[in-house]
Amino acid sequence: MQRYFVSDENLSGNTITIKGDDVHHISKVMRMTPGATILCVSESGKTAVTKIQEITNETVSGTVIEWIDEKKELPLKVAIASGLPKGDKLEYIVQKGTELGAHEFIPFIASRSIVKWDEKKSSKKIERLQKIAKEAAEQSHRVVIPTVCAPYKIRELISYAQKFDHKIVAYEEDAKAGESSTLAKIFTLANAGESILFVFGPEGGFTPAEIEQLKDQGFISCGLGPRILRTETAPMYALAAVSYHFELLR
Repeated sequence: MQRYFVSDENLSGNTITIKGDDVHHISKVMRMTPGATILCVSESGKTAVTKIQEITNETVSGTVIEWIDEKKELPLKVAIASGLPKGDKLEYIVQKGTELGAHEFIPFIASRSIVKWDEKKSSKKIERLQKIAKEAAEQSHRVVIPTVCAPYKIRELISYAQKFDHKIVAYEEDAKAGESSTLAKIFTLANAGESILFVFGPEGGFTPAEIEQLKDQGFISCGLGPRILRTETAPMYALAAVSYHFELLR
């Protein structure tokens, strides 16, 4: 069954109303008709098996057949903070990171970020990234759409990070030095229901000053294995490691 996210304002008793781009997808792309069954996920993460009753140019309305309890999310809330990368790498990070279970994406402006964020186009860029997250969440059968933040400056990121239980910065110099145990140690201390913030540098990595600044604010630096990973690959490694440790081993 196709999966669609609906806002709570479009839930009324056992009636669900779908609006926006999903109407076109249901009627024109999937060519569904009344009587078809879909999955509708509310903002609170509840999933309803829904039978379509009516399709118009503007809305699709359906009736809830049953509510089902889906366990799709990582046991911990994992946020990915990425130093602004070149090209479409941020889109890749958001798409694949959503598939792997990330709860939030936080781009930030690092000293070695080559890309300059255009404030005039910021809202459109974030809207596009949020759409990518939504589509990836539907494809991977998530019950939560990750949030994509507007880019922070590093001092703003540090301030925002105080709400997380565990703060980790992936540092290539640690990997080069052979560090291999810190991430595993952090995982043994973390518990289900807690939150982890992973911070990754842009293509050129972090400056030593940035690493010291992060460490001074309680971040723990670590390597991600013996190989040096690209800025768009490292978040996927971290998310896969979280899934393995907290889902597959338990």
